[in-house]
Amino acid sequence: MNNLAYKLDAETFRGAYTFHNSPAAIRRFPFPFDQDHYMYSVNIEPHKPGASGSVYEHPFDIDEHYADECVDKWATLDQDRGRYAALPHMMDAQWDFLELTMESLARDYPAQFKLSKHGEHGERWTWNNLVLGIEDSFVFGDASTLPMEPFEYMGRQVQGDFVLLDQREGTLFADAGFITSQADWSLAFDVGMSWHEWHGPVPQVEKMGIMDRALKFLMSLQQGSPVRRLNWTMTINPRLDTSPEHYPEWGPDRLKVDAGNAGEKAHLRVELQSLFRLPRSNAILFSIRCYLMSLEEMATYPRWVKRFHRVIRDLHPDLLEYKGIKAYHESVLAWLSQRDDGEALPPGTQPE
Repeated sequence: MNNLAYKLDAETFRGAYTFHNSPAAIRRFPFPFDQDHYMYSVNIEPHKPGASGSVYEHPFDIDEHYADECVDKWATLDQDRGRYAALPHMMDAQWDFLELTMESLARDYPAQFKLSKHGEHGERWTWNNLVLGIEDSFVFGDASTLPMEPFEYMGRQVQGDFVLLDQREGTLFADAGFITSQADWSLAFDVGMSWHEWHGPVPQVEKMGIMDRALKFLMSLQQGSPVRRLNWTMTINPRLDTSPEHYPEWGPDRLKVDAGNAGEKAHLRVELQSLFRLPRSNAILFSIRCYLMSLEEMATYPRWVKRFHRVIRDLHPDLLEYKGIKAYHESVLAWLSQRDDGEALPPGTQPE
């Protein structure tokens, strides 16, 4: 799977940090703020097809960073095999995941992905990833005919992170995951946890009952009716892997931000979180697609940078701490304040 038949842009998400967004990628960025303040909420909506070219057009978004993100995934997994875990009872959910992602990519991006089915019952599948130079034939449902478990096989080929949630005992359990671009949480620590155990560290939510309401909603999620929400944080440098296990590699960067370099180093990190009920296993797929944008890139749309200044200026102290922003908060504010003229902004998130 490391034999690439595609010329990569050689963007790096570590070390030299050559990642950048084209003007088109900035334009389609899922800017998450529709008003000048932010408070943690469920903010769930149907995951319906969006406008052509938007991140919501298809169930799984493939963009200009696809090949390089996959390479970064593989490097992270090679460095730390604990980023992939699947408890034995989740095999049906693994095949559900493979089927959903293969069929979605082949339907929505036919120039890049091909899927064919043969055999008396359509059990013999051939998958061709033209971008990454991958072609495999296998028997659906027989893991021995794939080079690795089905969840890992397709987790390597779709942008974003993935958790498979098993529903039992009146709650959800994170019983499988492929996590290489998480925002400071550990799959090795969380795998097998229940819903409330997994979300325990999130501040300001227990008193509002948000996690209870979200769990009740997701327990009733229906097949064919996926939902989505946006979540956000910040990161220093365009690094996807900000895991606790590798904190010594990225944590000190938080102390290297000042008002002069914040535009280049500080990045808004937005997660498009989608949830799908899976047909065979009745599990829920939790898809976490990460998008990065530097403050300099954000400033190409003045309306965005002004709004973000006001959000970050008034963010609750608990959320500043939880999102890891506190160490460089003042430097980011100083940079943003120079680009906010103080005029009132109308509601809305789209750039002008």
